[in-house]
Amino acid sequence: MPKIVDHVQRRDEIAHVACQVVAHYGFEQATVARIARGAGYTTGMVAHYYESKQDIILAALRLTLLRIEQRLTRERENSEANLLAVLSETLAIDKQRFTESAFWMAFWGQVSADKNLKRLNVWVHREYMRLYARCFAEHWREWSVWPLSVRDQVLRSVVTCINGLTASAVTSPGDWPAAKQVEQLQLQLDLLHQWASRGAGRGSRSK
Repeated sequence: MPKIVDHVQRRDEIAHVACQVVAHYGFEQATVARIARGAGYTTGMVAHYYESKQDIILAALRLTLLRIEQRLTRERENSEANLLAVLSETLAIDKQRFTESAFWMAFWGQVSADKNLKRLNVWVHREYMRLYARCFAEHWREWSVWPLSVRDQVLRSVVTCINGLTASAVTSPGDWPAAKQVEQLQLQLDLLHQWASRGAGRGSRSK
């Protein structure tokens, strides 16, 4: 009886390995041959599922973003989980998240020179904003009554903070252990909450 091949699973395996290879070797050195070898397949097998290296990278991006979304939105045993605990899921606080962060950094390093990657980065940024907005709406009661401009500023600041923390953790891991990353994110959230509350209060009084 012929072996049943799960083609979706195989595509995901290749994409997952691509993420690891890019994180370890960098974008340029992450060749299709190296990705195939890491996945235990021939280059011909990989070519059967992906037409080019860019297609593999796109699949890896989508897979990584999906995993981040699952971590941000999953049901937690502790229903009282706060916003800090949720958003910390995106930091480079363990091996898997460190690999994801290194992968994102390698991708960002190519964006400025590639129009297709620029468009892809716009989509990625929009998805992050959507995910973080959902987290804020679920964990900050005041979120829904704050003006749209205030919420937008908070989201942009948080994205910038998390990007900076993950980049620092990848480039200087000894200086940025998990606890320090979480501490800095907590500080940013506290400051943003104070700023947004004051801004929303001034806005309501001026009406």
